[in-house]
Amino acid sequence: MTASVDAALDDLMARPAEDGVTFACVAMRGGEVLAERYGVRPANDFQPEEPIDADTALLSWSMAKSITHAAVGVLVVDGRLDLDAPAPVPEWDGTPKAAVTTLDLLEMRPGLRFVEDYVDGDTSHCIEMLFGGTDPSHARYAASLPLDHDPGSVYNYSSGTSNIVARIVGDVVAADAGVTADDVGARRDAIDRFLRERLFGPVGMASAAARFDDAGDFVGSSYVDATARDFARFGELYAFDGVTDRGGGHRILPVGWLDHARMPRSHDAESGFGYGRHWWLWPAFPGSLACHGYDGQYVLVLPEDDVVLVHLGATEAARQRALTMRLARTCRFPRETGG
Repeated sequence: MTASVDAALDDLMARPAEDGVTFACVAMRGGEVLAERYGVRPANDFQPEEPIDADTALLSWSMAKSITHAAVGVLVVDGRLDLDAPAPVPEWDGTPKAAVTTLDLLEMRPGLRFVEDYVDGDTSHCIEMLFGGTDPSHARYAASLPLDHDPGSVYNYSSGTSNIVARIVGDVVAADAGVTADDVGARRDAIDRFLRERLFGPVGMASAAARFDDAGDFVGSSYVDATARDFARFGELYAFDGVTDRGGGHRILPVGWLDHARMPRSHDAESGFGYGRHWWLWPAFPGSLACHGYDGQYVLVLPEDDVVLVHLGATEAARQRALTMRLARTCRFPRETGG
């Protein structure tokens, strides 16, 4: 079994440069690392070439959206969030947007306008939100966009939606910590402490670090840094339905949170993947769920096979399908060996 996984990862690392570069890849089964490979991050205009190893923290990009789903789960366990209630977004009070629920947001179905484009700055709300400096609050920027559809009726993958969810989490955490709305530093510290003490710490993600916007909120759409092994540990949390330490620890997410995440709600026509609630679904593996991030970041979780596969690197959009096919072949070892 291990030999076949080793061969698959060797093949992945040896793919032609035009197909993309793999920085790190970890295959885990039963909580044990079966195989892992580390590469080199090429030099760019901002930093020299960097060898990657097991201790190198790498950027999640949109894999952070699934971490945001976990943060919501922690508050659901605490009884601090009702997903079916109107989303607690102050700007929406007294407007048609007040009908949007937190569940609508998690399903990427709030009806809000948002163009999720990573290249064309003239037509990308995502680029404007993250890099344009229009509003120090990414969530406020996204929440201010027009309502184009009835809430819950139309799927639209949106980083803005995730940041609205992240601010909802932040509002609850800040209120519980007694932090006033104008104390940005204290808000950031409270949210960072919540993520470390209630999520990253219990899962064993010692390297994980969230990044924040200028309003003091976790950028839940895009920004968590962690090692490949720690991203695999996050995948394991969902494989065990929110219980830490391979099911022998304590519950930090609600009972059934795995099924909540992988409940099929939409089909993404552009990618061919399904979408649940801030998690992607791979048709090739029924019951699977996955974190996806820009440029070829993936955490693929196969709960029924007790398998987690992590890939971190730099792969252009045009080569993503070839990469996901390679990753799917890598994950077929549990079925082929009958284990």
